[in-house]
Amino acid sequence: MQSDPYLIKPGAKVDLSKFDPADTGPYNGRKGDARQELDELTDRLELLQELMYAENKHKLLIILQGMDTSGKDGVIRHVFEGVNPQGVRVANFKAPTPLELSRDYLWRVHAHTPGSGEIVIFNRSHYEDVLIVRVQGLAPQPVWRRRYEHINAFEKMLVDEGATILKFFLHISKDEQKKRLQARLDDPTKQWKFNAGDLKERARWGDYMRAYEDALSKTSTEWAPWRVVPSDVKWYRNLLIARVIVGALEGFQMTYPQPKEDLSKVVIE
Repeated sequence: MQSDPYLIKPGAKVDLSKFDPADTGPYNGRKGDARQELDELTDRLELLQELMYAENKHKLLIILQGMDTSGKDGVIRHVFEGVNPQGVRVANFKAPTPLELSRDYLWRVHAHTPGSGEIVIFNRSHYEDVLIVRVQGLAPQPVWRRRYEHINAFEKMLVDEGATILKFFLHISKDEQKKRLQARLDDPTKQWKFNAGDLKERARWGDYMRAYEDALSKTSTEWAPWRVVPSDVKWYRNLLIARVIVGALEGFQMTYPQPKEDLSKVVIE
């Protein structure tokens, strides 16, 4: 079995400078060569997701994390374009509400985890509580440091209860982020996505990279490992993520449920 160069082994110390965000693997930037495989993967994903929904046994949680403009929305739009919306949900985690702040930080997350037959995609996630909380100083160090252990235990509980967790860090370069922010600023149809506050976060790029390195190092586990997905090239980012998701669904070895009654003599007039 070929090793996955983007998978973070449990216990490994992550240095993001060792991962090329512009990597396109064996394609060497050739989008056309990858297009057919991506189309086949998304078609396969559509069929497998329908089967998963019908079988109603497995639970799949997909976690997307990354800096602003890294492509979380793009992955959801392009990789999942053909799936049945009855069996797929997207959960977005913005700044917590006063009600959410009055409870433990995982309370608002747990309610969105998948039920049987569901795929749930976290667009940002509980990892914000060891990322933005850390960088912006929203909690003291002793508080956010113990959250790595909480998160590992939380995810282990979900897996023990039947969920499969796929975690993707969408790794882009600072130069690529600049291009994408400028594109938003220049395009009237995309200006609604531009937030001046994103520039303040961009100024803390180094702090965020250190926070991500610690999060990836401390929470890539046997039951829920991280993958660092090169995301400067959008089509390659989508291809890699589609491959992993399809591989996970195929690993479930699903079958359509049998009818509850004998249909061999049913005649429709």
